[in-house]
Amino acid sequence: MFGWEYPPHILGGLGTASFGITEGLHAQGDMEITFCLPKPWGDEDKNAANIVAMNCVPVAWRDVNYDYLKERLGNVMSPEYYYELRDNIYADFNYMNLNDLGCVEFSGRYPENLHEEINNYSIVAGVVARRESYDIIHAHDWLTYPAGIHAKQVSGKPLCIHVHATDFDRSRGKVNPTVYSIEKDGMDNADCIMCVSELTRQTVIKEYHQDPRKVYTVHNAVYPLAQELQDIPRPNHNGKEKTVTFLGRITMQKGPEYFVEAATMVLHRTRNVRFCMAGSGDMMDQMIMLAANRGIADRFHFPGFMRGKQVYECLKASDVYVMPSVSEPFGISPLEAMQCGTPTIISKQSGCAEILTNCIKVDYWDIHALADAIYSICHNDSLFEYLQTEGKNEVDQITWEKVGLWIRTLYERTINKK
Repeated sequence: MFGWEYPPHILGGLGTASFGITEGLHAQGDMEITFCLPKPWGDEDKNAANIVAMNCVPVAWRDVNYDYLKERLGNVMSPEYYYELRDNIYADFNYMNLNDLGCVEFSGRYPENLHEEINNYSIVAGVVARRESYDIIHAHDWLTYPAGIHAKQVSGKPLCIHVHATDFDRSRGKVNPTVYSIEKDGMDNADCIMCVSELTRQTVIKEYHQDPRKVYTVHNAVYPLAQELQDIPRPNHNGKEKTVTFLGRITMQKGPEYFVEAATMVLHRTRNVRFCMAGSGDMMDQMIMLAANRGIADRFHFPGFMRGKQVYECLKASDVYVMPSVSEPFGISPLEAMQCGTPTIISKQSGCAEILTNCIKVDYWDIHALADAIYSICHNDSLFEYLQTEGKNEVDQITWEKVGLWIRTLYERTINKK
């Protein structure tokens, strides 16, 4: 399995989904997963997968002393595994910018030279693919498709790719031709394409011209809340100010401006509501200015990027969670909000709208409907209680184990076809 992020160091939904899928597959009881990651930190949960640090895989021979190697690799990789990988170097990569161990450095993020990192990652994948034994290859999102293709060329094993988003979602249609070509190349070479929603599946078939017979919908899920997260108290807001939250990347794809406009309309009807836009992104300054221009800055909060426990504290402190995404392949955060007992409003243009019923769905552009829904949940106790109880009951049935079982079925079909 090739991925780009993994908890606890996540930058978005990709890491959360990768972990959930790995856990769901591990729950089958007879599956061994090698998860390749550009730059692990050593504190990842290795219960479900053996994590390979791609920044510690040698692509050029170096005569390195065992003790020095042990010190340099720390708890990220064993010296024995490093030596095994060194025996699988397949070309002379000394022309590359390598460190003293003959390894490529990765940022583990989304840097300006991202395309260079993607290419380097695929080169390193060739060494790992020659060392490991496996039945199937699974590549997450466009960043790892070239690595997946390389592993397939090396081994002849079938390739599954997981489409968590396409550039049509990220760019509102202003597609980057380089990204599109990487995505299409991955899809053309894949034996099985898994999409996080039917919405995404149709994009893959129509915009990337893929055979519908190899394209499947695999909806995301949530894992049960850990006890420490269950123990976070929910403040009682009865008779007090209500809190309405947007939590995600503050980018064009997520529709943050519709949240601000709807907030303005709600605040024309009542001043007893506060709005929280948690997250970071290239539209953050623009949203701060928009809130100021609309005269609602005193009711608006921008706490910045949140991770781990902070996310759940924020969701539990909220009376309403809103995801007004313009184009959302799936969207795990509404499931997390409902899990916390927070009534949720989502756009009809999101993949999770296909599987959720106990939430309110509006068109992302319909700020009147969005404002009405926010106002109603904040002022109608019976609606709040219904969405709180039924939403949580619904999401508790959407598990990664079920997703893992479906992916396993797709693996078996793909291997048998091959």
